[in-house]
Amino acid sequence: MTSPSPLLYNTYYHIYNRGVNGENIFIEERNYEHFLNLFAKHIEPICDLFGYCMLRNHFHIAVRVKEEEEIIEYLKTLRVPLVGKPLGSGNRGSGSLGSGFVSNQFSNFFNAYAKAINKSYGRTGSLFQHPFGRVPITSDRQFWNVIAYIHQNPQKHKFVEDFRDWKYSSYGIILTDKKTSVNRTEVLKWFGSPEQYLELHKDWVDDARSKWFAEEDYD
Repeated sequence: MTSPSPLLYNTYYHIYNRGVNGENIFIEERNYEHFLNLFAKHIEPICDLFGYCMLRNHFHIAVRVKEEEEIIEYLKTLRVPLVGKPLGSGNRGSGSLGSGFVSNQFSNFFNAYAKAINKSYGRTGSLFQHPFGRVPITSDRQFWNVIAYIHQNPQKHKFVEDFRDWKYSSYGIILTDKKTSVNRTEVLKWFGSPEQYLELHKDWVDDARSKWFAEEDYD
C-alpha cells in the first residue's frame, strides 16, 4: 500500500479509521468519552473540529488543520511540547514544524487510545487500521456533504433507524448551546442557518456522492 501524503496546514479534511479486521474500537460507554478526551489533548491544539461520529468499529471526523504559525504560537505557551522534538527541527529550517508534524499528532492520538483499550481489555497489538483515511475538503458543497454523511453514518450501517437518535455524533450538539469542541458557529455559517442545516441533513448522501470524499467506507 502506498503511503498517503502528510496532512497539510490550513487544509480541511474528512478523516476516518476503523479497527483492524473490523474489530470494535468502542466496547462500552466510557470509551466514547475517553476518545473525545484524548482528541482534545492531542488534536484540538492543531485542528478545528466541525463534526464527528463514533461507531462501534470506526469513526469519522471533519477538521481543519490550523496554520503552522498558529500551532507554533500555541506550542510556545506550553512547558512541554506536543511532540518529543523542539521547535526548529522540522524539514524547513528553524521555527518550522515539518511536513509530518500533523500526521504524527494523529498517530500519537490513535496510539494513546489503543494503549488505553489494550490495557483495559487485555488485548495486544494494533487497534486501528493503517494508514488512516484522509480526504481533503475543497468546496462548500463538499463540506455540506461530508458533515451530513458523517452524521448519517449510524443509519447507513443500521445501528439505528434514524441517525438523529445516535448519541455518539455531533449532529444534535451543533444545534444546542452545550459545551463542545465542535466549532458550531462555523458549521452553521457554512450551512447558512440552523434551518438549512436541518434541511440539508434530510438529503441522503448516497454511495455515489460519498465516493467524492470517502474513498472507502466501513461496515
